[in-house]
Amino acid sequence: MATATQTTRRDFLYVATGAVGAVGVAFTAWPFIDQMNPTSAVLAMSSMEADIAAIQPGQQVVFKWRGHPLFVRRRTPKEIAEARAVPVSQLIDPLARNANLPDSAPATDANREIKPEWIIVVGVCTHLGCTPTVSTPQSPQGEYGGWLCHCHGSQYDVAGRVRKGPAPQNLAVPPYSFIGPTKIKVG
Repeated sequence: MATATQTTRRDFLYVATGAVGAVGVAFTAWPFIDQMNPTSAVLAMSSMEADIAAIQPGQQVVFKWRGHPLFVRRRTPKEIAEARAVPVSQLIDPLARNANLPDSAPATDANREIKPEWIIVVGVCTHLGCTPTVSTPQSPQGEYGGWLCHCHGSQYDVAGRVRKGPAPQNLAVPPYSFIGPTKIKVG
């Protein structure tokens, strides 16, 4: 007869059965857990590189980044001067909304760009998620020379700051950097 301090064959079978059951549960659960990881297509879209050398002053190019339009605009000296002349106190949203800066940074033109000539913003209206249209000398849109969301009339200046309409926030500046004189990496 076995005492309480001795292990028996039955104890070994209980432990072995529990261990095999735990391994079985882990193998069964892993496919369900693994399917929550992002797909390779999503990972590929998380960052992008673009050569922006062909963009002329006053022109904008739209790229797709994370499923959203990404506006890359080469500003003219006049546009830069106009954007820098706007006091933050006149803005609807006084925050920069720049992923490269702290959340509390003011929405000055300098806080929304890395190089003054280039403005890079996510092209999604902060009111209802529409895509604003760009203003050009050939096709002026709105009063501020930037972007106009036709759905409800939100207007953005050439720094992507909301100036008029129901949009509550400035267009977001994504995390980006220059990896060459005219090559950017976003994300």
